[in-house]
Formats: sequence, C-alpha cells, structure tokens
Amino acid sequence: MDVFLEAYELAEPGDVLVVDNGGRVDESCVGDLAVLEARAAGLSGVVIWGLHRDTADVREIGLPLFSLGSLPTGPLRLDARPDGALASAQVGEWTVTRDDVVFGDEDGVLFVPSSRVSEVLDAAEAIRDTERRQADRIRAGETLRDQLRFTEFLARRQEQPGWTLRDHLREVGGAIEV
Repeated sequence: MDVFLEAYELAEPGDVLVVDNGGRVDESCVGDLAVLEARAAGLSGVVIWGLHRDTADVREIGLPLFSLGSLPTGPLRLDARPDGALASAQVGEWTVTRDDVVFGDEDGVLFVPSSRVSEVLDAAEAIRDTERRQADRIRAGETLRDQLRFTEFLARRQEQPGWTLRDHLREVGGAIEV
C-alpha cells in the first residue's frame, strides 16, 4: 500500500494510477480503499495489470478502474519494491511512464505516448466516422458485404489464396486502418 500512497503524493490532478502486478490472477492487489484514496488524490482512473477486489464498493466510488478481473483474495505475498516503481509500470508488453496518456472506455485501455496523442485521436475519429457511416448504410438496407464488395474479395482470394481482406479493403478504399 505504501507505493500507492506515495504515488498519490506525487500525482497531479487527472493522472491515472497504473499498477503493475505482473498480470497475476491468483491475488488482487487493489481494493476499495486504494480506489477511494485515488479519487481523493484527484486521479481520474486506475489501471491494473492484475486483479482488483471489492467490486461493488469500487463501482459505488465511481472512479474508472480497469483490471484483468476481480478476485476477493488480497495480496498473498509482499515482494520487494522494484527499482523505478514510481517511474514506470509494465502492463502486458507495454512499459507505461509519466510521458504516456491513458485512454479508457468500456472496452479497455490504450496507452499512447504524449507526443502522438493528436495523431492517434485524429485516426480514432476517422475510424469512428467511417464506421458510423457504414452502420448508417447497413440500417438503410445496404449490407456491409455490399459496401466492401465482399464477393469480389472472395473471387480474388480464390485465385490468390494469400490475398487478405485487408489487402482488398486497401485496394477498394474500404480500409478503416490508417
């Protein structure tokens, strides 16, 4: 808990607490008290590479929390605090630092270097707008298969087994990736 309290002392309003518990699924490392204190410190969320507990209380607190899931079992051991624990956190294959921005919604979180936030937001908006237009066309009766000329893709893949849907979408202008 001391590392969390120290992180709160150093936090700026709006920061996100990113907790590296090594992706462990045999214990939870954050509960309601840590989340309540994060809110009191002005943080805007908590991301855990591991599990949390006290889900009902955490929901009531209202601070966004992202984790690999929940488990009532608290910490099972106290490991030595790693060097740089307040400077970076490992989340899966990503090393997150103070220079990163955390975006989160119901589907999960994304870590973005602060130098690329504008670029990522522009790409996300373009994808969102494209998908909304596609959804409107589906609602109006034009299937996604027709929009993407899917039968053409199937025919070409028959001739070229290595031809991917992404290749096809790039060729016909239907790709949402940038």
